[in-house]
Amino acid sequence: MKLIAGNSNRPLSEAIAGMLGVPLTKASIRRFSDMEVFVEILENVRGEDVFFIQSTSYPANDNLMELLIAIDALRRGSARRITAVLPYFGYARQDRKTGSRTPISAKLVANLITAAGANRVLTMELHAGQIQGFFDIPTDNLIVSPVFVPDIEKKFGGDEICVVSPDVGGVVRARALAKRVNADLAIIDKRREKAGVSEVMNVIGNVEGKVCILVDDIIDSGGTLCNAAHALKDKGAKEVHAYVVHGVLSGGAVARITASPLENLVITDSIPATEAVRVAHNIEQLSVASLIGEAIRRIKEERSISELFK
Repeated sequence: MKLIAGNSNRPLSEAIAGMLGVPLTKASIRRFSDMEVFVEILENVRGEDVFFIQSTSYPANDNLMELLIAIDALRRGSARRITAVLPYFGYARQDRKTGSRTPISAKLVANLITAAGANRVLTMELHAGQIQGFFDIPTDNLIVSPVFVPDIEKKFGGDEICVVSPDVGGVVRARALAKRVNADLAIIDKRREKAGVSEVMNVIGNVEGKVCILVDDIIDSGGTLCNAAHALKDKGAKEVHAYVVHGVLSGGAVARITASPLENLVITDSIPATEAVRVAHNIEQLSVASLIGEAIRRIKEERSISELFK
């Protein structure tokens, strides 16, 4: 098999290659003077099972174009099977029409990846599970429980913990994690009474005296998570921690997190950490290289991926 790294997250690609004991295939991905993307695969891929690793994180459009052009180069190089490995699938939050004359961009991106020539997609913790159905090719959506659960058990094994969903939409994810760590479940209910009035946050469930663990798939501005942490502390939570898969952390998110009641925010390396994230005292990054690497191995060997999560 061949592993090829895009420019979006080189450290993660190298970690995956090290875990699998497979060197990264040499490729040149560069820009012309007008910023057009050019991709050249520098090794023979004819008849090979190729995995191209690329998160479509910031800059999302540049990284997406790299992905599409690389897939086209591999297809024209006669690769036997091309798997697009997307640790973070950008545009996933645009998974439905939110108003009149608005796009469903997640479906458009899925169509682009398929049209470019990908035979399969491997991604992780999609914002909405139904996005798998946007692809007309086999799509595996990894969950990060094998990474988060051991860390939670190590840190909070002797505490009374409560897993909290920061909104109603994330209840399924929070319930699944709560079941794995044998914890109670709570939900943050947000509602805005009228325009211009701040949100009222109600906590559904008993969190008093407990170590609360907020669970979500994406943290961007950090506003929802910080507000949820304040609400939990107001309800008597002993400590508030957060486990979030994709640390987008745009704008002033890092400063907002460091100034919040959150004891600790744990994210994965699906998106490379900025300098601000690396120096933040209450942000920690866990690697998903082993999880993705094992999934790649199983795809190559035509073995079950679902067994990873039992």
